[in-house]
Amino acid sequence: MTEELTGREEFDVVVIGSGAGGLSAAVAAAHEGARVLVVEKSPVCGGATAWSGGWMWTPRHRFARAAGVHEDVEAPKSYLRARLGDNFDEPKVDAYLAGAPQMVDFFEEKTALQFTPGAGVADIHGSSPGAADGHRQVGPTPVRLTELGPEVAEVLRRQMFETSFLGMGIMAGPDLQAFLHSTRSVRAFTHCARRVTRHMLDLAVYRRGQSLVNGTALVGRLLRSAFDAGVQIRVGTAATSLLTEDGRVTGVRLAGPGDSYTVAARRGVVLATGGFSHDVDLRRETFARTPTGREHWTLPPAGTTTGDGLRLATTVGGRLDDSTASAAAYCPVSRVRYVTGRTGVFPHILDRGKPGVIGVVRNGSRFVNEANGYHDYTLGMLDAVAEGDEVCSWLIADAAYLRRYPLGIAKPFPVPRLNHRLSGYLVKGRTLADLARRCGIDPHGLEKTVSMFNEGARRGEDPDFGRGTSVFNRASGDPDNPWPNPTLAPIEKGPFYAVKVVPGSFGTFAGVATDERSRVLDADDAPIDGLYAVGVDQASVMGGHYPSGGINIGPAMTFGYLTGIELGRAVTR
Repeated sequence: MTEELTGREEFDVVVIGSGAGGLSAAVAAAHEGARVLVVEKSPVCGGATAWSGGWMWTPRHRFARAAGVHEDVEAPKSYLRARLGDNFDEPKVDAYLAGAPQMVDFFEEKTALQFTPGAGVADIHGSSPGAADGHRQVGPTPVRLTELGPEVAEVLRRQMFETSFLGMGIMAGPDLQAFLHSTRSVRAFTHCARRVTRHMLDLAVYRRGQSLVNGTALVGRLLRSAFDAGVQIRVGTAATSLLTEDGRVTGVRLAGPGDSYTVAARRGVVLATGGFSHDVDLRRETFARTPTGREHWTLPPAGTTTGDGLRLATTVGGRLDDSTASAAAYCPVSRVRYVTGRTGVFPHILDRGKPGVIGVVRNGSRFVNEANGYHDYTLGMLDAVAEGDEVCSWLIADAAYLRRYPLGIAKPFPVPRLNHRLSGYLVKGRTLADLARRCGIDPHGLEKTVSMFNEGARRGEDPDFGRGTSVFNRASGDPDNPWPNPTLAPIEKGPFYAVKVVPGSFGTFAGVATDERSRVLDADDAPIDGLYAVGVDQASVMGGHYPSGGINIGPAMTFGYLTGIELGRAVTR
């Protein structure tokens, strides 16, 4: 639509959405001299990013080089070529692999965003050409909210409750390992006691946790960087339409608290609204096994990821690219029912690879290597369940497992689990057959599966699925496991426990069609002048595959950075 902008506010760049992609674009553009506005329809910033692990797949970054790992770009490129197959888009992959280390350098050197290297995080499919055993990931360095300032605290989304401990985030790596070993190590117990004590003091003094890790640390540091660079951020403000003139996007109509107005975007508008995983109609059209759109439980906060970016793009000629192998970035989840009546969704990232747990479907059979990636687990579940049946599985473990590791949201000893049993979330059985009957699993099938699994586990082998044969698998296990394989242990000490698992997602892989410069494309694959899409609004460079951890936020940060640099430099030319 064309609308008179005279007398209205003018910016060089308007970014719609405040996750990793949007904030990355905003900060980069502002550092290049652009006047930038970020609008967020929620009352707080961060969207799905704030509830994520915050890790990014950024091969050939500075920390890897500092550790003596000097990869040729062909190594990660060959890995993506092998894993993406027909969805391999060489121009986009080249732009991503060239831009990722530049993005890390920019934020590390010029902003409040500082990184921690994931030196020991391996690619998921270690047998594929070009796979690496580590040094391709970075995550945000933890930070105290008090260090970021009151303006960040005012607009930062809080930690996801289900993935926290009493509202306190726990970072993957040494922090997480300390919590898992708190009853087995004095040093680990001391670390945990200090963290919990400080968290309780923060709650008493500030009414919220102050130690930011994972996604909240990433968004908090990006917000601080944005404020430092002069970016304006307006929460509770939705973009309702795009303004055009002679085929070029020139601005945005916004709806704020009690007001509707337009702003001009002299150089461009960036869509970064987080995809459409909360849109029931779009899920029905694009997600597997969702005939009504409601058979899916996505992890982003309610009210976010509702397809706003896609709808805005299509009004000016943009289109949905759903040619990805999967429209969803899948994750197995369990539906948490609290005794208070509140509900939540828990992502099964940590527990599946620990020794002494398996996943089975209704006939009692295993269907996948549980220690592989979360996307792989969910795809396996979708394939294993017959058409017309409810798509679900159960994670099965015994009392020995529950003493050491979490099973879904149920924490290991000594954290009480009675509330999860009373709510029906955690099912308990005296025997495997008793557990199976309570869950609706075939008892004989489950007993046979566990017997076969135990036989291999005692030898450190998984003849059916090869669990524990890759570096990624072994890192998911427990190095202190007394059995030969860190991911395998027999399931034999009753009582036995189960948690029901259903398909969920971190977000979407399908999205707005863009080129390697993140410019939105029309039906003829021509770029729409002045309109860009980044983050999960952009159809994923991974083509609907999940080759490694961090392949959602890595591209979001990288293409956001590259877009911001392009738009910012256009202002100064």
